[in-house]
Amino acid sequence: MGEQSLSQPFPHPHPHPLSPSPPASAAATPPATALAVSASASRPKKKPRSSGSNPAPKKRRLVPSVRGRPLSADGEVDAAIRHLRAADPALAPVIDAHDPPSFHCPHPPFHSLVRSVLYQQLAFKAAASVYSRFIALVGGEAGVLPDAVLALSAEQLRQIGVSARKASYLHDLARKYASGILSDDNIVAMDDRSLAAMLTMVNGIGAWSVHMFMIFSLARPDVLPSADLGIRKGVQMLYGLEDVPRPSQMEKLCERWRPYRSVAAWYMWRLIESKAAQTAAAMPVVPPAMPAPSEEFMLQQHQQQHHHQHQQQQQQAAIQMLDPVQMLPGLG
Repeated sequence: MGEQSLSQPFPHPHPHPLSPSPPASAAATPPATALAVSASASRPKKKPRSSGSNPAPKKRRLVPSVRGRPLSADGEVDAAIRHLRAADPALAPVIDAHDPPSFHCPHPPFHSLVRSVLYQQLAFKAAASVYSRFIALVGGEAGVLPDAVLALSAEQLRQIGVSARKASYLHDLARKYASGILSDDNIVAMDDRSLAAMLTMVNGIGAWSVHMFMIFSLARPDVLPSADLGIRKGVQMLYGLEDVPRPSQMEKLCERWRPYRSVAAWYMWRLIESKAAQTAAAMPVVPPAMPAPSEEFMLQQHQQQHHHQHQQQQQQAAIQMLDPVQMLPGLG
């Protein structure tokens, strides 16, 4: 039931024999036929290939991918949680500590991709403000269409807080829709690997954005954003690893979560988020019991500095842990 973009190819399990056995009647060969057979046997045989030559590779066949049900389907998140509990007991306490996720996106794919571009590299409040102004500019959410985006000039977008670079990203996405290279229907129909290849052709949309789009907009069940720092830190905490795992190690570490790696990834975000909150709560500011009058100013400075450092720590911890449900297409 898991979604595998493309199964590994493999050779045919029963290759055809090169020379089938002759029938039993061939033993009684007539003389003329026997002479022909003898003559053909006397012809020089072809020399076998040397061991150094490269034999022609066997033709491999590709098995078409089997799409899993989207996580937005009834009962699919419950099925994912049951699977993850059974496959990885270490996840059970994390699952118990949080309400189950919901994967329902109210927007079509083009709208979600536009929103994703607008939110890139911005704090949530700033991004939400730009997005609301963009919606007003196109006449409402129903107006987020390729032709409407193409009709907006870079100057119009700049006036609502969209940088020239992001404006070029939006126009490139809209042009690929207008030309038929992309459409909402074919995006929904593509397997994960093909979709990633197509979307990363759009300027400004990278692998991380594609993974988030597949999880939170398309509700794909088996997506692992292996380069996401929040998920990697979550895996480190979950398994008590000494170091944060490298992206190249994540596939093996998270293999047991298939075919519901999207749901497990969501729980890794929740795990690292809850740990950050616990750490913040355990760092109270304790002033001296009886400050001398001459020390009051220094105490205020110390408290302000400590508060500023605490805010910076929280921001750093949240760089890769900002709730994707808020930050990403259609779920804010």
